[in-house]
Amino acid sequence: MLFAEGHRVCDIVRKLNIGQSLVQKVVQQFKKEGHVHSSKMNRLEKAKKLLDDLKVRRLNDVIWTDEKIFTIEPLPNRQNTRQLLSKDESKSPKRRLAYNKLFPKSVMVWAGLTAEGKAPLVFIDRNVKINSEVYQNLVLKDVLLPWVTSHFGQRPFTLQQDWAPSHGSKSTKSVLDAHFPGYWGKDMWPASSPDLNPMDFSVWGYLESKVMAHSHPDIKSLKQALVKAWDEIDDDYLRRTVDSVPKRLKACIKAKGSNFEHLLK
Repeated sequence: MLFAEGHRVCDIVRKLNIGQSLVQKVVQQFKKEGHVHSSKMNRLEKAKKLLDDLKVRRLNDVIWTDEKIFTIEPLPNRQNTRQLLSKDESKSPKRRLAYNKLFPKSVMVWAGLTAEGKAPLVFIDRNVKINSEVYQNLVLKDVLLPWVTSHFGQRPFTLQQDWAPSHGSKSTKSVLDAHFPGYWGKDMWPASSPDLNPMDFSVWGYLESKVMAHSHPDIKSLKQALVKAWDEIDDDYLRRTVDSVPKRLKACIKAKGSNFEHLLK
């Protein structure tokens, strides 16, 4: 293991007469900080690229996409579900206010939107592995392609997606090149940036507030509630949410790739 200027851990231990475990912790911390700094710089450069790109194309023509898992049971907020009990009742069943099954039934939801419209939701059941073939067929070809053809016609558009393995495989890139030209590649979209994607920083939270306020008896009920809430999102909400992206990119640049939420207030 090497340290600054080529010094090895054993050399530092011997020279400074300190424990090896301490030196290793320091080395790991330096590596971690170096990785964080590199990630921030990468995010900064890509935020600049995205902002420049949006100066030459319409923000309304970007399709923002993401996936999220929804369960039939809402997560209890233990901080807000308190009950004062007498000393005699402290060990009674009354003290148990909320519980969740260890593995509640769930479904993966894919969603895509623009400032002017929404693609149909795609539900991928829990027992289905989201590999390249599933993503290409169930999402890109069966749902998104017909929708963009109807929504955009011959007008050019830009597809945003994260770069999960199923999204970035060679076969998936072939589908993207053929049917979704102009998509933002890995050189454009920064990793670990939910604060730049309208689906993450706004829409998923909105859907959760509408759908997860109570439990659902089964997956069918959950899906119906999600579709209803999705359909009820109006154009004004879409426009306001998407219009906030350039402001967020500028804040990300100002924060040099770091967290920027405090700059939006």
